[in-house]
Amino acid sequence: MKLGIVGLPNVGKSTLFNSLTKAGAESANYPFCTIDPNVGIVPVPDERLKLLGDMYHSKKVTNAVIEFVDIAGLVKGASKGEGLGNQFLSNIREVDAIVHVVRCFEDANVVHVDGSVDPLRDIETINLELIFSDIEILERRIAKTAKGARMDKTLAKELNLLERVKAHLEKGELAITFEIDDEDEQAWFAEYNLLTAKPVIFAANVSEDDLADDGASNGQVEKVREYAAKQGSEVFVICAQIEQEIAELDDDEKAMFLEDLGLKESGLEKLIKASYKLLGLISYLTAGEDETRAWTIKVGTKAPQAAGKIHSDFERGFIKAEVVNYKDLLELGSLAAAREKGLVGMEGKDYVVQDGDVILFRFNV
Repeated sequence: MKLGIVGLPNVGKSTLFNSLTKAGAESANYPFCTIDPNVGIVPVPDERLKLLGDMYHSKKVTNAVIEFVDIAGLVKGASKGEGLGNQFLSNIREVDAIVHVVRCFEDANVVHVDGSVDPLRDIETINLELIFSDIEILERRIAKTAKGARMDKTLAKELNLLERVKAHLEKGELAITFEIDDEDEQAWFAEYNLLTAKPVIFAANVSEDDLADDGASNGQVEKVREYAAKQGSEVFVICAQIEQEIAELDDDEKAMFLEDLGLKESGLEKLIKASYKLLGLISYLTAGEDETRAWTIKVGTKAPQAAGKIHSDFERGFIKAEVVNYKDLLELGSLAAAREKGLVGMEGKDYVVQDGDVILFRFNV
């Protein structure tokens, strides 16, 4: 899974990126200090893996991973060359979802690029820049497609789609709200890789005082939540500064620190839950002496396709999947014991894999 982090300068974007990835991206109280896209690979915390790894005495435990791409703070006019943001919008065209960091804290020591804290105005500024960038992509495609559209019905059909999507964006609407039923049009639309067609998770960045009640007493956070609900987006509340402090601690210290703050989970864990929910993802597990590992798949994935995540041969030669829930496996202490209790299912090609399934695939190629 790949997530792109966007936001105005000085909203806590690079501070959040640093805390998530411990990558040490430059972070300072002035616009445009991030001038290269920073990329960080982060393991997805998963207690199930550690427990299964201990049970099997696995030589290696491999978490699922998320790749974060952090780009320079965008400002009004970024798509037209203002600031540095327009150079980096291309870096987030390949992401699965966008994490939009929104400032919901007051601090006289941290300048706001527009002079005051107003998350809805900030969201609108970023959305417009993403829309302008998408329109530019569409205009290039229109120019290319129009040349052959007179002589080719397929190109004429695509040109019609391009012009409709462009008109939709020009009204200030996001591409994700553009409705398509036709299969050809859906395939073309996916090819365009429009930024405003990507699902969004809003990271409401608050002060430490607003963390314990998850931003409930912060009116700015409430505005973001109301906006996100209308858009079908996810919201999670963080204090980027606190996240950076947490990132420096080991697991035991981290747990104590979170407890002192009255928190059950870190911002990274909140973000992962929000992104898995938004993108419709789950993890199944494989476990053994050599390796215990998590594999990320879409909700509704059937056993052969899940097997294909490990290797294409597993999908091609799929015979059966031996499936047990991780809780049952841990409780009984071995696959053999789970089999004796009748808790291991031999599943075929139509089995829909569930979150937390521990699977042993049988295949022949």
